[in-house]
Amino acid sequence: MSQLLKKHITKRKLTTLVENRTTYSADYTELNIYETHAYAQEVSLKFDFPVIANMLCGKKIMHIGGIPSFDFFPGESVVMPTNMEMVIDFPLATQNTPTRCLALGIDSDKIKEVASRFNQRVAIETENNDWSIDTNASHLTNNKEVSVLIERLVYTFLDNCQSKDVLLDLMIQELIVRLLQTKAKNSILNDCNGVFTDTRIGMVVKYIKDNLTNKNITVDFLANKAYMSTSNFHKKFKNTLGVSPIDYLNAEKIKFAKRLIKQNKKLLISEIAFKSGFNNVSYFNRQFKKLEMMTPQQFKLSI
Repeated sequence: MSQLLKKHITKRKLTTLVENRTTYSADYTELNIYETHAYAQEVSLKFDFPVIANMLCGKKIMHIGGIPSFDFFPGESVVMPTNMEMVIDFPLATQNTPTRCLALGIDSDKIKEVASRFNQRVAIETENNDWSIDTNASHLTNNKEVSVLIERLVYTFLDNCQSKDVLLDLMIQELIVRLLQTKAKNSILNDCNGVFTDTRIGMVVKYIKDNLTNKNITVDFLANKAYMSTSNFHKKFKNTLGVSPIDYLNAEKIKFAKRLIKQNKKLLISEIAFKSGFNNVSYFNRQFKKLEMMTPQQFKLSI
């Protein structure tokens, strides 16, 4: 992303030190890059279309209705519905260390079109047939799929090739689906009121959480629990949550393993692996490094 920002900086005009805005337009979408080069507080922004804001560098403090105030760091995103106000503080912005953020606006009709197709395929039985990203604000952290897509979108906007609008249209559709999957996933995983536990996918997620250390859980076993064929269950699960059943299971086990390491640093890596529901220490090490970008031993030493 740093190379893309350099390309942007050579083209843009700086007319204000607080939230200087540069806009790149295309069919169904527009890219706004904001730069702040001075300390500021309570700067208000509002858009007349849904926006995905992504932090590029620096730090903001965000105040958005319905969400407790939070620090906004590079790599994180915020989904903002139409005409919802965000109030922003810039505690660290200076001329030498500016704050930069992008706001990707998407046409509401395009969102409805993609959401309609998504809902037809991914409805969680009768409890869900109306996923939309233009209803509530949400703060996304550690969402690699969304971050990678946004970087590709920025590159295409700045590249300005002849096929720009076609490529952007395809990427925008994928971005909408990723955000819808994220919303569906969060609704199921944070199902405090038990709304989804009577559905097949919701029931499986609850079973995994309640039996995380069971070493005998397989995709076939979970499909049987859901009264579905293995292939249909795998497809339904991945379409709904954005990850395969085995990837979700492994991710939950790695979270559990991290808690064990923090609670008792004297445990051997092999003990942690088996207590976390893994049959094989080598496989545990590979999955841990895949998700955390470090080995269990390196994580243990970093605490």
